Amino acid sequence: MKYIVDKSSGKPIYISLYEQLRKDIVSGVYRKGEKLMSKRVVADESGVSVITVEHAYMLLVDEGYIEARQRSGYFVIYSESENFRVPEESAVSYIHTNREREEFPFSNLAKVMRSVISEKGEQILLKSESKGTEELRYAISRHLSRSRGIEVPFNRIIIGSGAEYIYGLIVELLGQDKLWGIENPSYMKIEQVYKAKGVEIEHLKLSNDGILSSELNKSKANVLHITPYRSFPSGVTATPSKKYEYLKWAEKRGAIIVEDDFESEFTLLPKPVETLFSMSDKGNIIYINTFSKTISSALRVAYMVLPEGLLEQFEKKLSFYSCTVPTFEQYVIAKLITDGYFERHINSVRRRRRTQKQKKN
Repeated sequence: MKYIVDKSSGKPIYISLYEQLRKDIVSGVYRKGEKLMSKRVVADESGVSVITVEHAYMLLVDEGYIEARQRSGYFVIYSESENFRVPEESAVSYIHTNREREEFPFSNLAKVMRSVISEKGEQILLKSESKGTEELRYAISRHLSRSRGIEVPFNRIIIGSGAEYIYGLIVELLGQDKLWGIENPSYMKIEQVYKAKGVEIEHLKLSNDGILSSELNKSKANVLHITPYRSFPSGVTATPSKKYEYLKWAEKRGAIIVEDDFESEFTLLPKPVETLFSMSDKGNIIYINTFSKTISSALRVAYMVLPEGLLEQFEKKLSFYSCTVPTFEQYVIAKLITDGYFERHINSVRRRRRTQKQKKN
């Protein structure tokens, strides 16, 4: 089994190797419990260094596809969902996880605000399109492509004043007659908003890697709201096996998944964690994120990415709404992204957190 690495692609070599290995694991070439080839063998066959192979293997370890066993090698721990069952007694207890506050450099924010006022002038007082300004939606589209593996045109991105507002829009889009499944425990405002919108809620217990399989199997939900990167307040992160289980569950039920990707930008992994939106080709995932953690909670700016099949429905039912985010703030965030301030801040926070983790270890 030889892995081909295109060194002229511009992609880091270890990422290219990682993607090929991951594909073989997910497709069943390597099954759960099987041992991967040694780093030396993979290095010799693919023409790369052992260090490069080690980086690829460690990324697979960090993401939960394989595990390292002392003096034995690397073994697959990823499992197909139909064989993946978590016992009921493994449900997590209510653990309050504090969310660190990461301050965006005020000097940079102030600089960009002044620049926007100077460049845009009275345009900042104009009403934006109902979905948000084209500048911000295009900037988000490019950012998602670079950082989250989500390839979508800007017209499928809708801007709103905070995640809670977006939750409400989704209810109006999908209808109040749906049964919403949410994680238990989960961020309290998720339930509060849905109940305020008249939606029936079903609580699904979490295990240490996502919603219990037994809970999913008995659920009657039409919509599943999940926070796979890190659920609050439990701190639970969904494993790759669990993510594929969510996708298969939704496909089988004809259900919609609302993927709430809050705070994922601050992952300590050398590459962003895969989103369900980027993993799925079924058009049944609505992706949500916000700038309240990465820039400032005072800005109250969030967005959702709609699958192609829901775009026309949104246009018919909700396009009459005016955008709830001031045009000035939209221009500011767009410039923070396009001029690199946003990603530099993210990278700075990630480097600092990695250093802190290494010191603790």
